Amino acid sequence: MRKRSVFLVLFFCSCVLEMSCSRYEDWRGEQKQEAAEPDSNEITSSPQPQNRRLGQGVVGGRGLGRGGSGRGIGRGRGRQPFVALSDNEKEAIEIETVKITYRSLRTLHSAMGKVLAPQTRMAIVSYPFPAQIAEVHVQVGEWVKKGQKLLTLQSEEVGLAKSEFYRAVADLELARTSCEREQRLFDRGVGAQKNLLIAQAGLKVAEVNLNSAEKKLHVLGFSEGDVELILDTHQIRPVIQLFAPIGGKVVQHNAVLGSMIDQSTELMTLMDPSMLWVDAEIYERDISKIKIGQSVEVAVPAYPGEKFAGKLSYISDTLNDDTRTITVRTEVKNSSFKLKPGMFADITILLNHHTRVTVVPCDAILDDTGDRVVFVKEDGKYVRRVVEVGGKDNGYCEIRSGLKKDEEVVTAGNFQLKSKLYEEILTESHIH
Repeated sequence: MRKRSVFLVLFFCSCVLEMSCSRYEDWRGEQKQEAAEPDSNEITSSPQPQNRRLGQGVVGGRGLGRGGSGRGIGRGRGRQPFVALSDNEKEAIEIETVKITYRSLRTLHSAMGKVLAPQTRMAIVSYPFPAQIAEVHVQVGEWVKKGQKLLTLQSEEVGLAKSEFYRAVADLELARTSCEREQRLFDRGVGAQKNLLIAQAGLKVAEVNLNSAEKKLHVLGFSEGDVELILDTHQIRPVIQLFAPIGGKVVQHNAVLGSMIDQSTELMTLMDPSMLWVDAEIYERDISKIKIGQSVEVAVPAYPGEKFAGKLSYISDTLNDDTRTITVRTEVKNSSFKLKPGMFADITILLNHHTRVTVVPCDAILDDTGDRVVFVKEDGKYVRRVVEVGGKDNGYCEIRSGLKKDEEVVTAGNFQLKSKLYEEILTESHIH
């Protein structure tokens, strides 16, 4: 008998719960249906098309608006559900309201990104031929100027190239002397033209050989000044010095004194960290808001509360098929050198510059089953209103649609109003 009673109680509770859910779904259905008839007096602060869900301005439902129920809930103007408080309830709930206003508001867009080192401000120091490290002139972490000496290498290729260059210089001098001699003999009429032609051909070959030997020195890393110095000194030392291709900081250092290297060895990596990139991913639906040149604020977990200013410098031309996002790049000045490549970063893009829009305090806006709602004071009652929210800045949120001029919204006590509204919805669902 006891089990049977428990079963009956559970069955009754399940029936009541099913009726409540059914009535709530009907109420939500009427809300969406009535949204198709917007109020002609409703203001919008943006010419953008309203979102089908957020832009709904009219809500209602079964069990609401029964004037004789006496439960403090019904429909306001435009068939909006409202809450009417008794005197005791007004004393218990401290309601605060403010009028909607127009003010300058920066529309923001946030995204996650990563700090990167610009490829245009990096350089890898290596050598394309086998060699041995003879001297190391800088260490990791040091700042270097462009053209500063980094390493001295010993290479057999360098020794052979210098020898070929000296041989080519000597052959050219000999060929030039021989050509001049044959030219004088021919001019005097005692020399054969054949010998002059052979001498001239030898001179051209010697010039080509010298040019080839000089080009090989350039390939090995010698500059024009180095070649002239080699020509003056006539010293066949198989050494070459490597210089910094850019000014910056030595961030990687793999050169060990006496070690052998080849063309695949990355000896050092130089980087100029005074300007860095922050790459972030923007969803496809937000691409139209992003423009090159927009101001960006960058924040990293290592320095909470600190903002780094930058500019949007690049928007990718291709969309990622897997994530449906596009890459945008921000150039950030890093004069304090706090930002490090590899850091995760949060970026905030300023989509406009202080545009005047309709705003309310963000505390007035509540989330309600996927909608954004506010409570509006009307004739002593508090009417629930669905609104479309835009950007936010300094505690204020843009209202794109859903409110009228000079209306008052609840900023304190709105959670209690929402609870009372749904409490009455469930109560009427049980009764009716």
